[in-house]
Amino acid sequence: MSSFRLLFLASLTLVPGWVATTHAQTRLAGRVEGTHYVSPSGAYKISIPVLPELGGKVVDTPDVVTFEDDFNVHASLACFKMDATQRWEHETRGRRDYLVWFFTNFVQADFQGRFAGAKVESAKYIPAIEEGALLCYNLLPGGTMFADRPSFSATEEIFVAKRGNLLFMREGFVYVLSIELAERALERRSYDKTVAEEDEILRKRLLELLGRITFLPQTAAAK
Repeated sequence: MSSFRLLFLASLTLVPGWVATTHAQTRLAGRVEGTHYVSPSGAYKISIPVLPELGGKVVDTPDVVTFEDDFNVHASLACFKMDATQRWEHETRGRRDYLVWFFTNFVQADFQGRFAGAKVESAKYIPAIEEGALLCYNLLPGGTMFADRPSFSATEEIFVAKRGNLLFMREGFVYVLSIELAERALERRSYDKTVAEEDEILRKRLLELLGRITFLPQTAAAK
């Protein structure tokens, strides 16, 4: 069970990748085909949301891929194969409660372990997305991925990052899409978005990321 937590946490640490794949330490577990990233499991492929010309990086593990550029993109996509225990939890709890349980025990637990004071700001179950998806927004003190950007102004106060997460199930896999709200970190002095506006921005970006995914037939995934 702890493998879920460890693999998701791996998505939060970036090393150079994608365009520098000639070096062994930066080779991908999955593969890049043109403008698409193909997961190691063969369960999906996704149109890459960053450009190498803008410092775009693609970093992955067998279960998580992270996309980042030098400007305002930091997004990850986790895809976990459900084992017998996970399938039992789903059958026992039902889809909505299973996704809440999964997020609480694996995703949010990782954030809390890494960022003291991390909390869920709000969550909503949306039946119309992927036959049932969980949309969560969480606040992460010290959890921004944009602290190294020139436009990020550090202060003595710990900056609280905001991240949106979309969880759903498909053909025996649990998917977790996660995006940090870049404007909150990079527009510190002029930033004036309300919570509702933040939620809508993240919702749209998560759905745009979801729209980039092509789910591959399970015959392909088996290979």
